[in-house]
Amino acid sequence: MKNNKRLGFLFLGLLLYVGACSEKTSNENKSSEVKTYQKAPEFSADSAYAYIQQQVDFGPRVPNTEPHRLTGDWIIEKLEGFGLTVTEQAFEDQAYDGKVFQLRNIIASYKPEASKRILLGAHWDTRRIADKDTQDLDVPIDGANDGGSGVAVLLEIARVLHADTLQPNVGIDFIFFDGEDDGEPDHRNFRDNSQIWWCLGSQYWSKTPHVKGYSAYYGILVDMVGGKNARFYKEGYSVQYAKNIVDKVWSQAHHLGFGDFFQMRNAEAITDDHLFVNQNANIPMINIIEYSPDFGFGLYHHTHKDNMDIIDKKTLSVVGQTVLFTLFQE
Repeated sequence: MKNNKRLGFLFLGLLLYVGACSEKTSNENKSSEVKTYQKAPEFSADSAYAYIQQQVDFGPRVPNTEPHRLTGDWIIEKLEGFGLTVTEQAFEDQAYDGKVFQLRNIIASYKPEASKRILLGAHWDTRRIADKDTQDLDVPIDGANDGGSGVAVLLEIARVLHADTLQPNVGIDFIFFDGEDDGEPDHRNFRDNSQIWWCLGSQYWSKTPHVKGYSAYYGILVDMVGGKNARFYKEGYSVQYAKNIVDKVWSQAHHLGFGDFFQMRNAEAITDDHLFVNQNANIPMINIIEYSPDFGFGLYHHTHKDNMDIIDKKTLSVVGQTVLFTLFQE
């Protein structure tokens, strides 16, 4: 009996030793795990900058004007040239002061046959007043950053997808929303709280999508993404409706070395196109937008300073590469 008991203790000790070694090996394996990423093509800031310049050269893209019409036709021409399937969604809507706008959302699809889809959005119209300026308040603004930069980032991503041999594993829908930037100014007596006068295009599309029953895995809106010294914070509605997507995009931006631009801080909620995509279309969509929790919008916002002088290729590169990289991780 003594011998058997001793053998039992030896056997138990051996089991404990083997278990400890196994646990140690498992922990070492976990600590050595490194997240792998798929390679993505290069985003060209020079190309995106040229797309902004072209829009500004057309003139302010105010609905019902010739520059607005010419810009819309140009966007469609570029998208079709990139081999995308393009849909125009024409509609009529009323502004805060009773003015009736003829508007059109422009939708372009990459791999329209793919079931898993990512939605990329930007607005292509510009503001008809410079209500935050000190002079020429009733003169339309260039909208180089507010409108122009988001359009340019989407066009450059579309161009890269068309030209590069590397291809993502998902379908992508590009939506250029119209009528985003004509909301009522705070200092005038036009306010009617029964209706939101901003984001007319996304309000319309989110209730009547270009494809019945349209759905996407998630969406990314880019707005004011080309300014010098821009910093991007986690916008409130984005965190509320799609926190996991915010965290994923910000994490990937940091992986790319863009941590100075993509700040790990929350900012307040902003009424922008993504809000209505979330609320009405039930698609989790985030907003990459220059808005500081400390200072608010940049000093150029809704002024004549929103011109080519404030556009920075580095900012365009950071945002464009982050969004492009994100698409290739799906």
